[in-house]
Amino acid sequence: MGYKAEGKVVKIFDAEQKSASFQAREFVIEVADGQYPQMVKFQLVQDKCALVDDYSEGDNIEVEFDLRGREWNGKYFTNLQAWRINRAGEGGGESQGGGGQQYQPSKSAAPAAAATTSASNDFDDDIPF
Repeated sequence: MGYKAEGKVVKIFDAEQKSASFQAREFVIEVADGQYPQMVKFQLVQDKCALVDDYSEGDNIEVEFDLRGREWNGKYFTNLQAWRINRAGEGGGESQGGGGQQYQPSKSAAPAAAATTSASNDFDDDIPF
């Protein structure tokens, strides 16, 4: 299930080689949430580590990501694994840079499936509302 979040880039960390065959990179965006903005950390893995190369601190971006969770020694961990980054307000079409992808507007982290609704129902009901 995919989610989206939009905000300002606060920090971009260097890629870390975790093992001989695995690398990860993290970045933080500030997401507007009423009076108290939230600092949200995302993770990029493997070939996706380069997605954030075209952006710098202060840029407004939209991030598409998946929730990832695991258990280790009785403790539970959650990651927000980013897989697409867009420049906020970029509009349709793909950008020429390696990091930008097609823009789809979103104001906060919300399931992508929740944005779609069925225009027709397969049954008639008698409820007046």
